[in-house]
Amino acid sequence: MSNSTPRPSPTVRQHETESETESADETTRCPECSGQLITDEEHGETVCRECGLVVESDEIDRGPEWRAFDSAERDSKSRVGAPTTNMMHDKGLSTNIGWQDKDAYGKSLSSNQRQKMQRLRTWNERFRTRDSKERNLKQALGEIDRMASALGLPKAVRETASVIYRRALDEDLLPGRSIEGVATAALYAAARQLNNPRSLDEFAAVSRVEKMEMTRTYRYIVRQLGLEVKPADPEQYVPRFVSRLDLDEEVEREARALLRAAKDAAVTSGKSPVGLAAAAVYAAALLTNQKVTQSQVGEVADISEVTIRNRYKELLELDHGELVQ
Repeated sequence: MSNSTPRPSPTVRQHETESETESADETTRCPECSGQLITDEEHGETVCRECGLVVESDEIDRGPEWRAFDSAERDSKSRVGAPTTNMMHDKGLSTNIGWQDKDAYGKSLSSNQRQKMQRLRTWNERFRTRDSKERNLKQALGEIDRMASALGLPKAVRETASVIYRRALDEDLLPGRSIEGVATAALYAAARQLNNPRSLDEFAAVSRVEKMEMTRTYRYIVRQLGLEVKPADPEQYVPRFVSRLDLDEEVEREARALLRAAKDAAVTSGKSPVGLAAAAVYAAALLTNQKVTQSQVGEVADISEVTIRNRYKELLELDHGELVQ
C-alpha cells in the first residue's frame, strides 16, 4: 500500500499559475487606470506612471544609508555585520561564544554539552589571543573600558583612548611601564582631547596605579606620541559639579560668567582648573541664594575646603563685590 501524496493534475497546476499571474498583475497595476506602477525611492512612494496616483507612501527604505557613484566606491562602502571598533583587541571581527549554556530555544544544555562548550570557549579564547601583543592589548582595553565606565566617560573617549594605546604599543613605548599605567594615561589624554576631562584624583580613585606613576606615564606618552592636549578649561567641569550638587541652570550660568571674568583678568593662570570650577560653583550658588556648603562642593570636586575658600574670594573680588560669610 503506497503512502505517497497524489500529485495535482496539469489542469489544477495551470489554474494556480494563472491565479498567481493575475494577483501579481494586480499589485503592479494602478487601481484607477490600470497603468504601470513605479517606485519613487527618493520620496518612498509607489505611484502610477500614467495618472500619477500615489498608491503607497512612507515605505521603508531597505537600501544602504550611503551613496556610491561607481562600482569601486560601492564595493569599498559595502559592509556586512556589526561595525568594527577599536575598543576590542581584534576590532570585533572574531567570534565570541556566549556563557549562558543555553541553546537557541533558551533551554539549558546537558552536562556533556556544557563540558563541550567550555572546551570550545577555552580554545576560542586561545585562538583570539595567540601572541603576547594581543594578550597585552586585550588586558589594556578591558582596563580602559572599566575605568571609563566608573568615570562615566562616553564611547568616543573610550575609542580615542584605545587608539592612543594601540599607537603606544606599536611604537614600543611599553617596556619598563605597566599596562595599567599606560592604559590610564591613554584614557586621561583622550578625555582631555575630547573636552570631557576628569581630575587626576578621580582617575587615581579608579586606577590600579599610583598617582605619581600615572602623571609620569601621561607626560611620557604625550611627549613620545606628539599628542595635542590643551590645558583643561575650568568651565568644562562646571556642568558636572552643578548636576551632582542638584543645583539649577542659573548657578551654572553664574559660575561660567565668574570663570570668564577670571580668565579675562588673567587670574586663572597657574591655578588648578578643578579648584577654580568648584570655587565658581560655590560662589555662584551663594550669589543666587541657593544653599550649598563648602564641604559639599569639596566632596563632589574632591578638593579641600581651604582651596575653595581661597579661590572663591578671588573670583568675587573681580566684579561681583564682597560676599557675606
